[in-house]
Amino acid sequence: MKSFRKELWFCTRGRRELVAITPDVADALRESGIREGLCLVNAMHITASVFINDNEHGLHCDFERWLERLAPEKPYSQYAHNGAEDNADAHLKRTVMGREIVVAVTDGKLDLGPWEEIFYGEFDGMRRKRALIKIIGE
Repeated sequence: MKSFRKELWFCTRGRRELVAITPDVADALRESGIREGLCLVNAMHITASVFINDNEHGLHCDFERWLERLAPEKPYSQYAHNGAEDNADAHLKRTVMGREIVVAVTDGKLDLGPWEEIFYGEFDGMRRKRALIKIIGE
């Protein structure tokens, strides 16, 4: 069995941003040479997420509105965590959206459904962060 590891680095322009990373993950899979196995992609920061969903602008706007209703950024004083930092809402948003995804690798390709795309979700951005790609298989 082979193992492959690669990091993707991000520095978003806004505090919250969704970044489509399916092409980056597919490139890593090609680079790995693995034809059958599993591909894990996980956020390496506790205020970021990796998830699978549709790459549709309206849905992304819906995510933003929904997450803001669940865990509004402001007022900062509403959160016990906020003190030295003001990112409690980002921790909560990450918990809802998830830490990682696992995708089957079949015949050298990501085995995604017809509308599925992989996203990096940033909820406390504008600084350098990363996601890990780990592929295992043959």
